[in-house]
Amino acid sequence: MADSDKFLSTGRRVIHEEATALQQLADGLGDSFAMAVDLLLAVKGRVIVSGMGKSGHIARKIAATFASTGTPAHFVHPAEASHGDLGMMTSGDVVLVLSNSGETPELADLVTYTRRFGIPMIGVASRPNSTLLQQADVSITLPQLGEACGSGVVPTTSTTMTLALGDALAVALMEHRNFTPENFREFHPGGKLGAQLAKVSDLMHVGQTVPVVSFNTPMTETLLIISQKGFGVVGVVDDNQTLIGVVTDGDLRRHMSGLLDHSAGEIMTKTPTVISSQSLAAEALAIMNTRKITCLFAADESTPDKIAGILHIHDCLRAGVV
Repeated sequence: MADSDKFLSTGRRVIHEEATALQQLADGLGDSFAMAVDLLLAVKGRVIVSGMGKSGHIARKIAATFASTGTPAHFVHPAEASHGDLGMMTSGDVVLVLSNSGETPELADLVTYTRRFGIPMIGVASRPNSTLLQQADVSITLPQLGEACGSGVVPTTSTTMTLALGDALAVALMEHRNFTPENFREFHPGGKLGAQLAKVSDLMHVGQTVPVVSFNTPMTETLLIISQKGFGVVGVVDDNQTLIGVVTDGDLRRHMSGLLDHSAGEIMTKTPTVISSQSLAAEALAIMNTRKITCLFAADESTPDKIAGILHIHDCLRAGVV
């Protein structure tokens, strides 16, 4: 029990110290942060992120976050840069270099290369007079705080601040560009995230698979189409191919008496619910659950009265949309 209490005390202390460091980082952000965002927004090429050791691990994550949120970026290892990977940087790029001390020797060739070829560089370090920050076009200084390890040698507080700074840069870029969940999905098509951000157009059935009849189609033929298409519903269109109604199982039950003497238009439900093909499938699923229906017709935003496809609730569930 004594050991457990000690472990909990240590864990809480580390988290509190790092939280305090993050607060100081936030309070200390100034013009250099805004200048860095401006520089990143103006880049014509890619953002090259680099760092050595633990800073390198953070740099990889920052590059991945940039790339997945609309800012083309990749990580360049400083040691590999000295052996040929400097060629991965061009004059149209911006380089973001991370180093807690600002004196990491492995960064020397990379920094020199940016100066030689006029590649803009953003430096992040905790020492304002360090070589990295003195050479950088934009310098962001981290608060000089002890590491949370207690001995001051294990990168903990410093890497947490650097990681948070990278997130802050990425989100600032996202907000300026009005980066949406739909944009985000373009870079994350797989897994649960991809499913939750899937559009109706990604899952809907199109073309000859869509059940459609005209206003005057006899119910004998309408029933055959409902059965063949397998959606349990059929859309009713006018002479201009505009959706004017739907025939559902409920309509069939309500007109059971003399059903075959009618046309589709005579028993249809008018003004059916239609969803944009560019809407999220999760939104379509919510509508179907709320209205207790199993299908939704979809329309393109440019032609909202025309059927573009049909989405079944099972399509959403198979894709993992919840």
